Amino acid sequence: MSRVVFAFMWLAHFLPLRMIAAIGNAVGAILYWLIPERRRVTRINLEKCFPQMPPRSRERLARAHFRAFCRSFLERGILWWAPRSRIERMVRIEGMEHLQAVAGGPVILLTPHFVGLEAPLFRISMDYPVASMYSRQKDPLFDRLMYLGRTRFGARLFPRQASVRESLRAIASGAIYYYLPDLDFGRRRSVFVPFFGVPAATVTGLSYIARFTAASVVPCVTRMLPGGKGYVARLYPAWTGFPSGDDMADARRLMAFVEERVLEMPEQYFWLHKRFKTRPEGEARFY
Repeated sequence: MSRVVFAFMWLAHFLPLRMIAAIGNAVGAILYWLIPERRRVTRINLEKCFPQMPPRSRERLARAHFRAFCRSFLERGILWWAPRSRIERMVRIEGMEHLQAVAGGPVILLTPHFVGLEAPLFRISMDYPVASMYSRQKDPLFDRLMYLGRTRFGARLFPRQASVRESLRAIASGAIYYYLPDLDFGRRRSVFVPFFGVPAATVTGLSYIARFTAASVVPCVTRMLPGGKGYVARLYPAWTGFPSGDDMADARRLMAFVEERVLEMPEQYFWLHKRFKTRPEGEARFY
């Protein structure tokens, strides 16, 4: 089945972006009903984060998220296989002056989990050395295609299970470290901080790495545009006073920043992920 899916992605990447977007939206609308487990996870996440939102509005948001996620997944075919010139047209970077302002030293590009997070990795790695962790996929074909795609312009990847020393070496070598901080990786090296009022296990690795390397932290959030118009990755000014020396305060700052961006485009956040999988002692599981 995976070979069929990726063959379809390869064929689709030759189509105009508007057509790929329409196909991706249609696939998302169908998969919303064909993947009950992820539909359930999405509904629980939205209910926990937006309890005051009317149920019908949450349901519309859940369906919109599936469409956005599937569209972004299908459009990865362009990132994996299309010529550089097409990716340059598809992905626009705003705020490059914030990256250039700190480019002389170590840099961490802070990239929360929105559906367009792949786009700036490809676009920025065309012009700068980039390194990042990635999660190995259970499907070997998916794992291979993702690795080859993300490294096609010279980016360095190492698995999440690798030692943090790999991250430190990459930053020391002059690479921009593409860091995704907002998934639930369990209790190890995590603290519980509120995400829309719900305690969420949040890794403190960003503070540790920034402190050890003296790297500037430049947030990067990508918006997928409607109608097949591509992506806009917005770079924000480097955070001042980070790390603060208080890992809990730093994690709160991180998640507060993510909350603000979620409210700007709620359908594009990774609601399919079990963000609240790890619970404080004595609290019942959500999923």
